[in-house]
Amino acid sequence: MALTEEQKNLIKLASDKTFPFVERCEVQTLDVDRGYCKMLMPFKPNINHVGIMYAGALYTIAELPGGTIYLASFDTRKFYPIVKDMSIRFRRPATTDVTVEVTLSEEEIQRIESTTEEVGKCDFEWDVELKDANGEVVAISHNVYQMRKIGA
Repeated sequence: MALTEEQKNLIKLASDKTFPFVERCEVQTLDVDRGYCKMLMPFKPNINHVGIMYAGALYTIAELPGGTIYLASFDTRKFYPIVKDMSIRFRRPATTDVTVEVTLSEEEIQRIESTTEEVGKCDFEWDVELKDANGEVVAISHNVYQMRKIGA
């Protein structure tokens, strides 16, 4: 079930203003729908001492889609996610804005929901490529989240 434009705009706003650090990084949620998000980490406010994007900014943009997918795909009154494990491999310096795009299938959403409802928690994971403005992969991350049932 697709989200309305109003729902998408509310999720974008919530994702971009999650907490002060995210705001300082000037992260932007470019697109969102059930099981999907595309986010951008701008280069300029995230330059390090050697003129490339700060590694922590790349880690941040790799991790943030977990919360955005959660807001767009799950009942926030019943479930909440946590980061269980994450690794990142830096492939080349990022010297432009960086984007990340994550898709979670409807089948996977249903599996996570039903398992969490039944067991109280459910692990899910994805691999994601972080790309610069030229489409070059600057980093790859492996993200493991756990959905938990509120009150379990």
